[in-house]
Amino acid sequence: MIYLDNNATTPPDPLVREAMLPYLGEKFGNPSSPHAFGRAAKAAVERARGQVGFLLGAPPDAVVFTGGGTESINTAVRGALAAQPGKRHIVTTAIEHSATKVLCEQLAREGCEVTWLAVDQAGQPDQTDYLKSLRPDTAIVTVVWANNETGVLLPIEAMARAADERRVVFHADAVQAVGKIPVDLRKVPVHLLSAAAHKFHGPKGTGVLFVRPGLGLPPLILGGDQERGRRSGTENVAGIVGMGAAAELAGAALETGMPRVAAMRDAFEAGVRERFAGVRFHGDQGPRLPNTSNFALPGLPSRDLLAVLDHLGVACSIGSACSSGAPDASHVLRAMGVLEEEAKSSLRFSFSRMNTPADAGGALSALSEAIRRMASGAPGD
Repeated sequence: MIYLDNNATTPPDPLVREAMLPYLGEKFGNPSSPHAFGRAAKAAVERARGQVGFLLGAPPDAVVFTGGGTESINTAVRGALAAQPGKRHIVTTAIEHSATKVLCEQLAREGCEVTWLAVDQAGQPDQTDYLKSLRPDTAIVTVVWANNETGVLLPIEAMARAADERRVVFHADAVQAVGKIPVDLRKVPVHLLSAAAHKFHGPKGTGVLFVRPGLGLPPLILGGDQERGRRSGTENVAGIVGMGAAAELAGAALETGMPRVAAMRDAFEAGVRERFAGVRFHGDQGPRLPNTSNFALPGLPSRDLLAVLDHLGVACSIGSACSSGAPDASHVLRAMGVLEEEAKSSLRFSFSRMNTPADAGGALSALSEAIRRMASGAPGD
């Protein structure tokens, strides 16, 4: 199998698995326990907190461990609303991940007003419209740093600075960004940021919420007062240790590993352009993640093509894994002005540092074969 669906999840790094194993066995203590077993677990959690903080350019005590990106996003948005009961306005974009999109739709049903910023064909919101959307009753701006389907990077630093100047809480969904591009929260004035370990070769079910020091944010989950009262529940020590190890490895790979990934992605796209007339790429007009390629092959339904590629041993996707069962065309592509039929003919290939140039070449060959089989009416040959 050739795995090119790394925006859905990444394979755990072997060094991450090795770091986690003791905490699935003999080092099983509860970090809240006062004895030696608990102290060892607590020390491991705090070491991981430092590793994640270093990757983010954040002080360790600003790092709150959660059960994943979705929980972090919900905690950030609902917490900002709870901390400011007189403010019921939310600003977001039309290209958010479903964790934000569905949450904001629910909050609208609960009485909040949501401003959905439109984007242009490059996936960028108009900054004049954004500034106009910031109001005295705006509780939070929540914006995706890197779009999970197209890889498009939004101008988070400028948007966060504008919100900060107006004393509006700004949350960045950086689930796809962290570990793939430099993220330095000493320079980017976001108040809240969400990330997930499994997007950069760590374990599933572990995430973080960065909370800028001094920001009052009520917890989403109440109970035993863990994580300095910001997120109750016994910590997933093995997962947290794995996230810390993954963060350290990801930071080390930013200067060398990710440029190699970008070169692989670019060579793959050059091959796609050369082999398939009429191909249309999405989000490649401006800054984007180094690993993501999203394009349409008009006239070829992406769901059918995906199934044939899977049969041929290539794993890719048609967009977000969290909404892959949805029958409609991608809301992200539609927001970018892509016609429905073209959106339904689009595929996403996402690389990681564990891929090789041979994977890119193999995927190109498989794509050619899949199209041949579909044209012949015998996709299962």
